Amino acid sequence: MNDVIDSRLRNIKIPRIYQHVLFWIAVYFIIASLYSVQTNFWVSLRNNLFFMPVQIAYYYAIAYWVIPRYLFVKQYLKFAVWLLVLVIVSLFTTRAVGLLFVNSYLIRVMPFTDIDYIKYNQQPFLIKLFDTQSLVNALKGVNLIIGFVLAIKLFKMWYERKQAALEAELSALKAQVHPHFLFNTLNNLYALSLNQSPKSPQLILGLSDILRYMLYECNANEVLLEKEIFMMQQYVKLEKLRYEDRIDINFTITGDLKNKLIAPLLILPFIENAFKHGTSEKTGQVWINIDISITANHFKLKVANNNPEREPDEDLLAGRGHIGLKNVMKRLDLLYPATSKLKIMNEDETFLIVLDMDLNMVKQPSKQKQVHENARIDS
Repeated sequence: MNDVIDSRLRNIKIPRIYQHVLFWIAVYFIIASLYSVQTNFWVSLRNNLFFMPVQIAYYYAIAYWVIPRYLFVKQYLKFAVWLLVLVIVSLFTTRAVGLLFVNSYLIRVMPFTDIDYIKYNQQPFLIKLFDTQSLVNALKGVNLIIGFVLAIKLFKMWYERKQAALEAELSALKAQVHPHFLFNTLNNLYALSLNQSPKSPQLILGLSDILRYMLYECNANEVLLEKEIFMMQQYVKLEKLRYEDRIDINFTITGDLKNKLIAPLLILPFIENAFKHGTSEKTGQVWINIDISITANHFKLKVANNNPEREPDEDLLAGRGHIGLKNVMKRLDLLYPATSKLKIMNEDETFLIVLDMDLNMVKQPSKQKQVHENARIDS
Protein backbone atom coordinates (compact mmCIF):
# COMPACT_ATOMS: atom_id res chain seq x y z
CA MET A 1 0.00 0.00 0.00
CA ASN A 2 2.82 2.39 0.89
CA ASP A 3 4.54 1.71 -2.47
CA VAL A 4 1.33 2.58 -4.33
CA ILE A 5 0.95 5.84 -2.35
CA ASP A 6 4.63 6.74 -2.92
CA SER A 7 4.26 6.06 -6.64
CA ARG A 8 1.17 8.27 -6.87
CA LEU A 9 2.87 11.06 -4.92
CA ARG A 10 5.88 10.98 -7.28
CA ASN A 11 3.55 11.32 -10.28
CA ILE A 12 1.83 14.43 -8.88
CA LYS A 13 2.98 17.51 -10.78
CA ILE A 14 2.12 20.92 -9.36
CA PRO A 15 1.85 23.65 -12.04
CA ARG A 16 4.66 26.19 -11.88
CA ILE A 17 2.40 29.12 -10.99
CA TYR A 18 0.99 27.20 -8.02
CA GLN A 19 4.50 26.38 -6.87
CA HIS A 20 5.33 30.10 -6.78
CA VAL A 21 2.09 30.96 -4.97
CA LEU A 22 2.70 28.30 -2.32
CA PHE A 23 6.30 29.43 -1.93
CA TRP A 24 5.38 33.06 -1.31
CA ILE A 25 2.63 32.09 1.12
CA ALA A 26 5.25 30.16 3.08
CA VAL A 27 7.64 33.15 2.95
CA TYR A 28 4.84 35.43 4.09
CA PHE A 29 4.22 33.40 7.24
CA ILE A 30 7.95 32.98 7.94
CA ILE A 31 8.58 36.74 7.82
CA ALA A 32 5.49 37.39 9.92
CA SER A 33 6.77 34.95 12.52
CA LEU A 34 10.20 36.61 12.60
CA TYR A 35 8.82 40.11 13.16
CA SER A 36 6.12 38.98 15.59
CA VAL A 37 8.74 39.11 18.36
CA GLN A 38 8.61 42.92 18.26
CA THR A 39 4.79 43.12 18.27
CA ASN A 40 2.55 40.04 18.08
CA PHE A 41 1.83 37.51 15.37
CA TRP A 42 -1.47 38.98 14.12
CA VAL A 43 -0.15 42.52 13.94
CA SER A 44 2.96 41.25 12.15
CA LEU A 45 0.77 39.25 9.77
CA ARG A 46 -1.25 42.36 8.94
CA ASN A 47 1.79 44.61 8.44
CA ASN A 48 3.64 42.07 6.34
CA LEU A 49 0.68 42.02 3.96
CA PHE A 50 1.73 45.52 2.79
CA PHE A 51 5.45 44.72 2.48
CA MET A 52 5.13 41.44 0.56
CA PRO A 53 4.03 42.93 -2.82
CA VAL A 54 7.14 45.13 -2.80
CA GLN A 55 9.43 42.18 -2.05
CA ILE A 56 7.74 39.97 -4.65
CA ALA A 57 8.03 42.64 -7.36
CA TYR A 58 11.63 43.30 -6.33
CA TYR A 59 12.52 39.59 -6.59
CA TYR A 60 10.88 38.96 -9.98
CA ALA A 61 12.40 42.10 -11.48
CA ILE A 62 15.88 40.87 -10.54
CA ALA A 63 15.43 37.14 -11.15
CA TYR A 64 13.45 37.28 -14.41
CA TRP A 65 14.58 40.54 -16.00
CA VAL A 66 17.91 41.97 -14.80
CA ILE A 67 19.82 38.68 -14.36
CA PRO A 68 18.74 36.93 -17.62
CA ARG A 69 18.83 40.08 -19.75
CA TYR A 70 22.13 41.57 -18.56
CA LEU A 71 24.13 39.26 -16.29
CA PHE A 72 23.82 36.09 -18.38
CA VAL A 73 24.79 37.96 -21.58
CA LYS A 74 27.78 39.53 -19.78
CA GLN A 75 26.54 43.13 -19.92
CA TYR A 76 27.92 43.73 -16.45
CA LEU A 77 27.73 47.54 -16.43
CA LYS A 78 24.04 47.58 -17.37
CA PHE A 79 23.41 44.81 -14.85
CA ALA A 80 25.03 46.84 -12.07
CA VAL A 81 23.14 50.02 -13.02
CA TRP A 82 19.73 48.35 -13.18
CA LEU A 83 20.38 46.39 -10.00
CA LEU A 84 21.24 49.64 -8.21
CA VAL A 85 18.06 51.26 -9.56
CA LEU A 86 15.93 48.36 -8.32
CA VAL A 87 17.57 48.43 -4.90
CA ILE A 88 16.91 52.16 -4.53
CA VAL A 89 13.31 51.92 -5.78
CA SER A 90 12.50 48.96 -3.52
CA LEU A 91 14.22 50.66 -0.58
CA PHE A 92 12.22 53.88 -0.75
CA THR A 93 9.00 52.03 -1.63
CA THR A 94 9.43 49.84 1.43
CA ARG A 95 10.13 52.86 3.58
CA ALA A 96 7.06 54.70 2.21
CA VAL A 97 4.83 51.64 2.81
CA GLY A 98 6.10 51.47 6.37
CA LEU A 99 5.32 55.16 7.02
CA LEU A 100 1.90 55.15 5.37
CA PHE A 101 0.44 51.82 6.46
CA VAL A 102 2.53 50.38 9.31
CA ASN A 103 3.93 52.97 11.72
CA SER A 104 0.67 54.84 12.24
CA TYR A 105 -1.17 51.56 12.79
CA LEU A 106 1.40 50.41 15.35
CA ILE A 107 0.98 53.64 17.34
CA ARG A 108 -2.80 53.11 17.44
CA VAL A 109 -2.82 49.43 18.47
CA MET A 110 0.40 48.97 20.46
CA PRO A 111 0.96 50.46 23.93
CA PHE A 112 3.99 52.65 23.13
CA THR A 113 5.54 54.52 26.05
CA ASP A 114 8.46 55.94 24.08
CA ILE A 115 7.61 59.64 23.68
CA ASP A 116 10.50 60.20 21.28
CA TYR A 117 9.14 57.52 18.91
CA ILE A 118 5.71 59.18 18.92
CA LYS A 119 7.24 62.62 18.27
CA TYR A 120 9.40 61.16 15.47
CA ASN A 121 6.31 59.86 13.68
CA GLN A 122 4.71 63.29 13.89
CA GLN A 123 7.47 64.79 11.70
CA PRO A 124 6.86 65.60 8.00
CA PHE A 125 6.70 62.62 5.63
CA LEU A 126 9.80 63.49 3.57
CA ILE A 127 12.00 63.97 6.65
CA LYS A 128 11.02 60.51 7.90
CA LEU A 129 11.39 59.04 4.40
CA PHE A 130 15.03 60.12 4.09
CA ASP A 131 16.04 59.32 7.66
CA THR A 132 19.37 57.51 7.42
CA GLN A 133 18.87 55.01 10.22
CA SER A 134 15.41 54.08 8.99
CA LEU A 135 16.68 53.63 5.43
CA VAL A 136 19.42 51.29 6.65
CA ASN A 137 16.83 49.23 8.55
CA ALA A 138 14.56 49.19 5.49
CA LEU A 139 17.47 48.05 3.33
CA LYS A 140 18.14 45.16 5.69
CA GLY A 141 14.47 44.23 5.80
CA VAL A 142 13.85 44.26 2.06
CA ASN A 143 16.97 42.22 1.31
CA LEU A 144 16.73 39.76 4.19
CA ILE A 145 14.53 37.20 2.45
CA ILE A 146 15.16 38.32 -1.14
CA GLY A 147 18.88 37.58 -0.85
CA PHE A 148 18.14 34.05 0.34
CA VAL A 149 15.51 33.47 -2.35
CA LEU A 150 17.80 34.80 -5.07
CA ALA A 151 20.58 32.50 -3.89
CA ILE A 152 18.21 29.54 -4.33
CA LYS A 153 17.15 30.81 -7.76
CA LEU A 154 20.72 31.34 -8.95
CA PHE A 155 21.75 27.89 -7.73
CA LYS A 156 18.79 26.38 -9.57
CA MET A 157 19.68 28.29 -12.75
CA TRP A 158 23.31 27.17 -12.47
CA TYR A 159 22.29 23.56 -11.91
CA GLU A 160 19.83 23.56 -14.84
CA ARG A 161 22.42 25.11 -17.15
CA LYS A 162 25.00 22.59 -16.01
CA GLN A 163 22.58 19.70 -16.62
CA ALA A 164 21.67 21.10 -20.04
CA ALA A 165 25.36 21.38 -20.94
CA LEU A 166 25.98 17.81 -19.77
CA GLU A 167 23.03 16.51 -21.78
CA ALA A 168 24.21 18.38 -24.86
CA GLU A 169 27.72 16.98 -24.45
CA LEU A 170 26.39 13.46 -23.94
CA SER A 171 24.19 13.79 -27.03
CA ALA A 172 27.18 14.96 -29.03
CA LEU A 173 29.34 12.10 -27.75
CA LYS A 174 26.62 9.54 -28.46
CA ALA A 175 26.15 11.01 -31.95
CA GLN A 176 29.87 10.55 -32.62
CA VAL A 177 29.50 6.80 -32.09
CA HIS A 178 27.33 6.47 -35.20
CA PRO A 179 29.71 7.93 -37.79
CA HIS A 180 32.69 6.25 -36.12
CA PHE A 181 30.95 2.87 -36.26
CA LEU A 182 29.80 3.46 -39.82
CA PHE A 183 33.28 4.47 -40.92
CA ASN A 184 34.80 1.25 -39.59
CA THR A 185 32.01 -1.01 -40.87
CA LEU A 186 31.91 0.56 -44.32
CA ASN A 187 35.66 0.02 -44.54
CA ASN A 188 35.00 -3.65 -43.89
CA LEU A 189 32.28 -3.72 -46.54
CA TYR A 190 34.55 -1.95 -49.02
CA ALA A 191 37.29 -4.53 -48.49
CA LEU A 192 34.84 -7.39 -49.14
CA SER A 193 33.33 -5.71 -52.20
CA LEU A 194 36.78 -5.27 -53.76
CA ASN A 195 37.19 -9.03 -53.66
CA GLN A 196 33.57 -9.51 -54.83
CA SER A 197 32.98 -11.56 -51.72
CA PRO A 198 29.63 -13.41 -51.52
CA LYS A 199 29.52 -12.39 -47.85
CA SER A 200 28.87 -8.75 -48.73
CA PRO A 201 25.04 -9.09 -48.69
CA GLN A 202 25.20 -10.79 -45.29
CA LEU A 203 27.36 -7.96 -43.97
CA ILE A 204 24.91 -5.36 -45.29
CA LEU A 205 22.00 -7.18 -43.65
CA GLY A 206 23.83 -7.35 -40.32
CA LEU A 207 24.77 -3.69 -40.60
CA SER A 208 21.14 -2.72 -41.20
CA ASP A 209 20.08 -4.57 -38.02
CA ILE A 210 22.66 -2.70 -35.95
CA LEU A 211 21.73 0.64 -37.51
CA ARG A 212 18.06 -0.03 -36.78
CA TYR A 213 18.97 -0.58 -33.14
CA MET A 214 21.03 2.62 -33.08
CA LEU A 215 18.34 4.75 -34.67
CA TYR A 216 15.25 3.50 -32.89
CA GLU A 217 16.34 2.12 -29.52
CA CYS A 218 19.39 4.16 -28.51
CA ASN A 219 17.59 7.47 -28.01
CA ALA A 220 16.87 6.60 -24.37
CA ASN A 221 19.38 7.35 -21.62
CA GLU A 222 19.59 3.65 -20.79
CA VAL A 223 18.73 0.41 -22.60
CA LEU A 224 18.39 -3.18 -21.48
CA LEU A 225 21.78 -4.80 -20.96
CA GLU A 226 20.76 -8.05 -22.66
CA LYS A 227 19.74 -6.16 -25.80
CA GLU A 228 22.97 -4.17 -25.80
CA ILE A 229 25.05 -7.35 -25.45
CA PHE A 230 23.08 -9.02 -28.23
CA MET A 231 23.93 -6.17 -30.62
CA MET A 232 27.59 -6.44 -29.62
CA GLN A 233 27.45 -10.12 -30.55
CA GLN A 234 25.96 -9.15 -33.90
CA TYR A 235 28.83 -6.73 -34.45
CA VAL A 236 31.39 -9.45 -33.67
CA LYS A 237 29.69 -11.72 -36.21
CA LEU A 238 30.10 -9.03 -38.86
CA GLU A 239 33.80 -8.80 -38.09
CA LYS A 240 34.14 -12.58 -38.30
CA LEU A 241 32.78 -12.42 -41.84
CA ARG A 242 35.65 -10.15 -42.78
CA TYR A 243 38.53 -11.98 -41.14
CA GLU A 244 37.20 -15.52 -41.59
CA ASP A 245 39.61 -18.13 -40.20
CA ARG A 246 42.41 -15.63 -39.72
CA ILE A 247 40.97 -14.49 -36.39
CA ASP A 248 40.41 -16.37 -33.15
CA ILE A 249 37.58 -14.78 -31.15
CA ASN A 250 36.45 -15.79 -27.67
CA PHE A 251 33.29 -14.08 -26.48
CA THR A 252 32.15 -15.29 -23.06
CA ILE A 253 29.29 -14.09 -20.87
CA THR A 254 28.70 -15.14 -17.27
CA GLY A 255 25.94 -14.01 -14.95
CA ASP A 256 22.37 -12.81 -15.39
CA LEU A 257 21.84 -10.10 -18.03
CA LYS A 258 18.15 -9.56 -17.32
CA ASN A 259 16.58 -6.54 -15.60
CA LYS A 260 19.72 -4.41 -15.88
CA LEU A 261 20.22 -1.10 -17.66
CA ILE A 262 23.24 0.45 -19.36
CA ALA A 263 23.92 3.56 -21.41
CA PRO A 264 23.47 2.66 -25.11
CA LEU A 265 26.55 1.91 -27.20
CA LEU A 266 28.83 2.34 -24.22
CA ILE A 267 30.85 -0.85 -24.74
CA LEU A 268 30.87 -0.84 -28.54
CA PRO A 269 33.99 1.41 -28.81
CA PHE A 270 36.04 -1.08 -26.73
CA ILE A 271 35.18 -3.93 -29.09
CA GLU A 272 35.63 -1.73 -32.15
CA ASN A 273 39.05 -0.72 -30.91
CA ALA A 274 40.13 -4.35 -30.52
CA PHE A 275 39.29 -5.12 -34.14
CA LYS A 276 40.57 -1.88 -35.62
CA HIS A 277 43.90 -1.67 -33.80
CA GLY A 278 44.49 -5.35 -33.23
CA THR A 279 43.44 -7.41 -36.20
CA SER A 280 43.48 -4.84 -38.98
CA GLU A 281 47.13 -3.97 -38.44
CA LYS A 282 48.43 -7.51 -38.10
CA THR A 283 48.88 -10.19 -40.71
CA GLY A 284 48.59 -13.87 -39.95
CA GLN A 285 46.76 -15.39 -36.97
CA VAL A 286 45.34 -12.87 -34.53
CA TRP A 287 43.12 -13.14 -31.47
CA ILE A 288 40.55 -11.18 -29.48
CA ASN A 289 39.12 -12.12 -26.09
CA ILE A 290 35.90 -10.50 -24.87
CA ASP A 291 34.74 -11.45 -21.42
CA ILE A 292 31.61 -10.09 -19.75
CA SER A 293 30.67 -11.00 -16.20
CA ILE A 294 27.71 -9.81 -14.15
CA THR A 295 27.33 -10.24 -10.41
CA ALA A 296 24.11 -8.71 -9.04
CA ASN A 297 24.24 -5.17 -10.53
CA HIS A 298 28.02 -5.16 -11.00
CA PHE A 299 29.20 -5.29 -14.61
CA LYS A 300 32.73 -6.17 -15.68
CA LEU A 301 34.07 -6.09 -19.22
CA LYS A 302 37.48 -7.34 -20.35
CA VAL A 303 38.63 -6.85 -23.93
CA ALA A 304 42.08 -8.09 -24.89
CA ASN A 305 43.68 -8.22 -28.34
CA ASN A 306 47.01 -8.48 -30.15
CA ASN A 307 49.13 -5.41 -29.84
CA PRO A 308 50.95 -5.20 -33.20
CA GLU A 309 52.90 -2.09 -32.36
CA ARG A 310 52.99 -0.88 -28.78
CA GLU A 311 52.40 2.84 -28.34
CA PRO A 312 53.75 4.88 -25.41
CA ASP A 313 51.20 5.05 -22.59
CA GLU A 314 51.11 8.83 -22.54
CA ASP A 315 50.38 8.93 -26.26
CA LEU A 316 47.84 6.14 -26.15
CA LEU A 317 44.78 8.26 -26.67
CA ALA A 318 46.42 11.30 -28.21
CA GLY A 319 46.52 10.03 -31.76
CA ARG A 320 43.92 9.82 -34.44
CA GLY A 321 43.36 6.10 -34.05
CA HIS A 322 41.68 6.03 -30.64
CA ILE A 323 38.75 8.40 -31.14
CA GLY A 324 36.30 5.77 -29.90
CA LEU A 325 38.19 5.26 -26.65
CA LYS A 326 38.45 8.98 -25.96
CA ASN A 327 34.74 9.28 -26.64
CA VAL A 328 33.72 6.48 -24.27
CA MET A 329 36.02 7.74 -21.51
CA LYS A 330 34.24 11.10 -21.60
CA ARG A 331 30.86 9.36 -21.48
CA LEU A 332 31.92 7.31 -18.49
CA ASP A 333 33.05 10.45 -16.67
CA LEU A 334 29.68 12.08 -17.32
CA LEU A 335 27.34 9.12 -16.81
CA TYR A 336 29.08 6.99 -14.21
CA PRO A 337 31.58 9.27 -12.45
CA ALA A 338 31.44 7.50 -9.09
CA THR A 339 30.42 3.98 -10.10
CA SER A 340 32.80 3.09 -12.91
CA LYS A 341 36.50 2.29 -13.14
CA LEU A 342 38.42 1.90 -16.39
CA LYS A 343 41.87 0.36 -16.73
CA ILE A 344 43.87 0.37 -19.95
CA MET A 345 46.97 -1.82 -20.05
CA ASN A 346 49.27 -1.41 -23.01
CA GLU A 347 51.83 -4.21 -22.88
CA ASP A 348 54.33 -5.56 -25.40
CA GLU A 349 52.07 -8.19 -26.96
CA THR A 350 48.65 -7.42 -25.51
CA PHE A 351 46.30 -4.48 -25.33
CA LEU A 352 43.83 -4.96 -22.45
CA ILE A 353 40.84 -2.93 -21.34
CA VAL A 354 39.04 -3.66 -18.07
CA LEU A 355 35.83 -1.81 -17.24
CA ASP A 356 34.15 -2.18 -13.84
CA MET A 357 30.86 -0.41 -13.21
CA ASP A 358 27.60 -0.62 -11.27
CA LEU A 359 24.42 -0.72 -13.33
CA ASN A 360 20.93 0.50 -12.59
CA MET A 361 18.23 -2.13 -12.24
CA VAL A 362 14.88 -2.21 -14.00
CA LYS A 363 12.26 -1.04 -11.52
CA GLN A 364 9.86 -3.87 -10.79
CA PRO A 365 6.20 -3.01 -10.09
CA SER A 366 5.14 -3.44 -6.49
CA LYS A 367 3.16 -6.52 -5.51
CA GLN A 368 0.07 -4.44 -4.71
CA LYS A 369 0.21 -2.74 -8.10
CA GLN A 370 0.72 -6.06 -9.88
CA VAL A 371 -2.26 -7.60 -8.06
CA HIS A 372 -4.38 -4.55 -8.95
CA GLU A 373 -3.40 -4.81 -12.63
CA ASN A 374 -4.10 -8.56 -12.71
CA ALA A 375 -7.50 -8.00 -11.13
CA ARG A 376 -8.30 -5.32 -13.71
CA ILE A 377 -7.30 -7.68 -16.53
CA ASP A 378 -9.40 -10.54 -15.09
CA SER A 379 -12.42 -8.30 -14.80
